[in-house]
Amino acid sequence: MISVRTINPDAHLKFLQARSSASFLQTPAWAKVKPEWVAESVGWFDADELVGVALVLHRQLPKLKRSLAYLPEGPLIDWDTDDLAAWLNPLAEHLHGNGAFAVRIGPPVITERWTTTQIKDGIADPQITRLTQVAPAERTVTGARVVSQLRELGWREQGTEDGFAAGQPRHNFAIPLVTDDGTPLTEAQVLAGMNQLWRRNIKKADKSRVVITSTAATDSTEPAEALAAFHELYVLTAERDGFTPRGREYFEVMYAALSAEDPERIKIWLAHHEDDLVAATIAIRVGTHAWYSYGASSTAKREVRGSNAIQRAMIRDALTAGAHVYDLRGITETLDTEDPHVGLIQFKVGTGGEAVAYVGEWDLPLNRLLYKAFQTYLARRR
Repeated sequence: MISVRTINPDAHLKFLQARSSASFLQTPAWAKVKPEWVAESVGWFDADELVGVALVLHRQLPKLKRSLAYLPEGPLIDWDTDDLAAWLNPLAEHLHGNGAFAVRIGPPVITERWTTTQIKDGIADPQITRLTQVAPAERTVTGARVVSQLRELGWREQGTEDGFAAGQPRHNFAIPLVTDDGTPLTEAQVLAGMNQLWRRNIKKADKSRVVITSTAATDSTEPAEALAAFHELYVLTAERDGFTPRGREYFEVMYAALSAEDPERIKIWLAHHEDDLVAATIAIRVGTHAWYSYGASSTAKREVRGSNAIQRAMIRDALTAGAHVYDLRGITETLDTEDPHVGLIQFKVGTGGEAVAYVGEWDLPLNRLLYKAFQTYLARRR
């Protein structure tokens, strides 16, 4: 019988290090990036063997000793099973005993995949306005089985707004870096998969002598200097694109926490043309999974194509590190050419990767009265 109990962060990290990959949101270090939540590492045990782990973030209700227990892009358990109850019921019991009124999980399980050709055809078809109107190239058996079991066990699927769930995006775009049989792709093969515009822009950046640096040990860029440069450009990008930027301190804490856990976990990338910063990004990697996490670009000198050049450098770095996937993170579902969000998916489609849908985020109410009050509170905030 599988049991769940609190474990120390060292045991949690050791388990992750033995796996091929895991979400960076499930690393012990991520707890330090979210100090407004109370963090707990939990482990699943089959007898005395640790067989699964999770980072649980507890958000306490005001004036009550009850919390929402959130497992972003987790837990890390055997999702390819016909008996999810054996894994999730002990988790619910443990968290309920620790004061949780509800549990929210984000299973790292893909349900559907779409090719770049399908997405391009969808954008070109005026009758199609959303990705979900396009029949996927693949519907995974594991994804269907997980969704079915979660419903049977009383978990509630969280709705999405423009493709983004209450916490993490359900739809992502990623570039596979290995073949179906696990053979690593070469940089030339990845570049060949990009569209003509992307390849032309990369050549333009090379011809314009865009210089790429990062905070890797082999580079000279100091983290504090790179973070300051990134954040300045990021704020300008937020003003231009109409989103609320995170404060510089958030990124300082993120970089310090993730790099302390693993010096190769996080890197800041900068693209300069002459003395001008034209693009800046933050990349994260856990094992064989690499992410493009944050990006910023200058309005000036767009013709030198710094954004394309910096992506190529990060993809090359991911290949060198043995990554199996380069994840460009969330996309919305829109394929409507009149929707300003469509530009995001068009940019990512040019890389030649694939769109994927995850199971999404699911809630299990443990105290129905408090959960209903919590849902009402969230609805009023929207």
